[in-house]
Amino acid sequence: MRRDTGCQPLDHAFSRRSFLAGSALAGTVAGVGHAVPTIAGEQIQRRHKQVLQVFLQGGVSQLESWDPKPGTRHGGPFGAIPTSVPGVHISELLPETAQQMHHLSIVRSVNIKINDHGQGRMFMEKGRRAGDYPYVGSVAAKYLGPDDSRLPKFITISTRGLNDQSAAAFLGAKYTQLKLSGAEAPANLNLPKGIDTSAEQRRQQLRLAMNERFASGRRKAHVETYNASFEQAQRMVKRRDVFVAEPTPQDLDRYGRHEFARNCVLARTLLEEGVTCVKVSHHGYDTHAENFNFHLEQLGEFDRPFATLLADLADRGMLEHTLVMVYSEFGRTPKINVRYGRDHWGTAWSVALGGCGIVPGAVIGKTNDEGTAVADREVDAGHLFHTYFSALGIDTFADHDVPGRSIPIGDPAAAPIKELLA
Repeated sequence: MRRDTGCQPLDHAFSRRSFLAGSALAGTVAGVGHAVPTIAGEQIQRRHKQVLQVFLQGGVSQLESWDPKPGTRHGGPFGAIPTSVPGVHISELLPETAQQMHHLSIVRSVNIKINDHGQGRMFMEKGRRAGDYPYVGSVAAKYLGPDDSRLPKFITISTRGLNDQSAAAFLGAKYTQLKLSGAEAPANLNLPKGIDTSAEQRRQQLRLAMNERFASGRRKAHVETYNASFEQAQRMVKRRDVFVAEPTPQDLDRYGRHEFARNCVLARTLLEEGVTCVKVSHHGYDTHAENFNFHLEQLGEFDRPFATLLADLADRGMLEHTLVMVYSEFGRTPKINVRYGRDHWGTAWSVALGGCGIVPGAVIGKTNDEGTAVADREVDAGHLFHTYFSALGIDTFADHDVPGRSIPIGDPAAAPIKELLA
């Protein structure tokens, strides 16, 4: 069956990432032979605050997920089912997530007034409609991540899309995202054959000398970008055990054996290992045609791995310090088009939040009976951005730590959703 989405922006193109500054970079970093032990369980309890972003790329339908309206003109064929929170119902396409709803809350009144993939994604990531501002993950890496982090602080797991190195904006390359193309280990984590420790030490000395020469006479910002990329690669190589380890058969039985399931297992591992922000994407929600068939397929693939990941974080006590956000760049139109699809809809849709600093089991706002407009407690991505970081203990009305500049962390025109803050 061929998917005819009718939408072909750059956001939908497949893109295998170039590993940092090139394949030679990671393969020649010093310290390859030294593995660092996994952090013990009691240390996890004292961990800094973290973020798990689950991005449903393309625009998941709120009517087939968090805000079902069965039996209405635009409701579609799927029913609503009860959850582990009395009185709260979600789509029947999410039966396992429904049993974990006591860890989550839903915001059903999002209106970003944007129907464009790129603009919607930027607003949801930055909490600003326009301008060169950092992503949620970069802000988290800057203000929550420890200076002695053994791994990159902001890691994205995605099998398609752009390798956007502008994520950190004015915070600097040190806080940008490092993108993994799925759960497979990156290439060149090991030294080339025939290079022993002594030879690698000499290579490292030569590299440092060349780096000093390169830095001479160049702009500091350019040098810092190169150095940050190298440091990201160096951290990965030193902790290559994290990336080459295969999921256990038990985890594969619980999560599933498809790509997204494996990505969720890796996301859990990275959070356990102390990565400040982990973003895992699930693709394929731009359903301009055959919306119901594809949501049956996509949410069927999403439901079990996500619910298992959420349950594992809860069982390990990690939700106490990990904010979980499930979001898209927008929702989908209530009106069903002539191809049985739903189109782009930034006007009245939903996101789910849980974990650190979030009141569990709440439903904020609502849409009208047919889902065509927000009926109560309208919010946008600016309010959500404030809410994320307020839940994590950051004063979003304070300025960024950028010398010589006064830039508020959150949009001054917005504010947190106080009903969600624990």
